[in-house]
Amino acid sequence: MTRIPIAKPEAGEEEIRAVSDVLRSGMFAQGPVVRQFENEFAALCGTRHAVAVNNGTAALHAALASAGIGPGDEVIVPTFSFFATASCVSMCGARPVFVDVDERMFGIDPACVNNAITAKTKAVIGVHLFGQPFDVQPVRDICDDHNLLLIEDAAQAHGALYRKKPVGSMGHAGCFSFYPTKNMTTGEGGIITTNDDEYAAVLRRFTNHGQSDKYYHTMIGYNYRMTDIGAAIGREQLKKLPEFNARRRANAEYLSAHIHAPGIVTPFCMPVATHVYHQYVLRVIPSCPLSRSELITMLAAKGIGSAIHYPIPIHRQPVYLSQNPEVSCPIAERLAQEVVSLPVHPNVTEPMLDEICDAINSVS
Repeated sequence: MTRIPIAKPEAGEEEIRAVSDVLRSGMFAQGPVVRQFENEFAALCGTRHAVAVNNGTAALHAALASAGIGPGDEVIVPTFSFFATASCVSMCGARPVFVDVDERMFGIDPACVNNAITAKTKAVIGVHLFGQPFDVQPVRDICDDHNLLLIEDAAQAHGALYRKKPVGSMGHAGCFSFYPTKNMTTGEGGIITTNDDEYAAVLRRFTNHGQSDKYYHTMIGYNYRMTDIGAAIGREQLKKLPEFNARRRANAEYLSAHIHAPGIVTPFCMPVATHVYHQYVLRVIPSCPLSRSELITMLAAKGIGSAIHYPIPIHRQPVYLSQNPEVSCPIAERLAQEVVSLPVHPNVTEPMLDEICDAINSVS
C-alpha cells in the first residue's frame, strides 16, 4: 500500500462553498465566475488577458490555431515533455519539429532551436517542465530574429518566475493546465494568457464555436469553454497557490539537502528562476548501485510512491516515430531512461520527507 503518494490534490471547505454558490446561482457555464477567474489569473501572470478553457491541451491547440498555425507550417517543440506539447501542433495540421533539451534543466535547448529553423517555421513552443522555467531569453531572442511566435507551455509552472517575470507573460501566449495533480486545479481546465488585444479576441471566438456574437459565427471554432463550477474552484485555489508553491519549494529543498546517495542526481535550479516543483525529478545515473527500476521497486515496497515523467521522448512515440525515423535527440533519450519523480506535493510532511530520504540513501 502506498502511504506517501506521488500526488494528492488538495481542496477544502472554501472550494466546496464556492461550488455550492455556483450551483445555487443557476449559472453553470461561461458566466461571471469564469470572467472573475480570468481577471485574477491574468493578474497573477501580469498579462492583459487570460482566456479560460476546459483543459490544458485545448489551451495549446487554441493558442496555435488562433495565431494562424496550420497545414504547411512547422512548429519547433522539445521532445522531452508531455505528449500534448506536440499533439496540439498536429491538431492544427502543422508539423512538430522535435529538438533536444538541456541536460540539467530539462528545458528546450536554444542551440537546437536555432539549428531547426526552416522557411516553414512559424513558432517555437518552450516548456516550463516540472515547474522550472526554460531559459527564455535566448529562445525569445531567436524568435525575434526570425519573426517566430514564442508559445510558453506553462502547464506545470503556475506561479514560477524567470528573471522575476511570471511565466506566461514572456511569449505571444502562455498555456496552463488545471488538471487535478497540478500546482492548482479547477478539477479539469486550462487557460491562455496574452498581452495582445486582437489575439485575445480571436481566442475567445475560437474557444466558443467561432462566435463573435450569439449565433453569429465568423470562424470555425471549438467548444472549449470552462464552466463556472471549475472557475469557482480555481478562484479558491488561486488564493492558496502561493502557500502551495512555498510548501513544494520547501519540500524540494529538504529532499535536495538530505539525499546523498551515489548515482542519484538531485534537481538543478537555474539561479535566475523560481522553480515551483510540480515534480521533484531525480536522475538515476550508472554509478547508482540500483537501476532505476530497482529503485522504484524498493520505494514501492516501503510505501513510497514514484513515477517516471516521461519514459518515452515524444519523437519516439509510435505515432511520430514513423514520420521522423531519422530524428535523434540523445539527451532527451538518455533522460527518459534516468528520471524518476518523488513526492513533493504540499501534503508531504517532514516525517514523510525523512522516510523518502532514508529510503533513497539506503542504496549506498
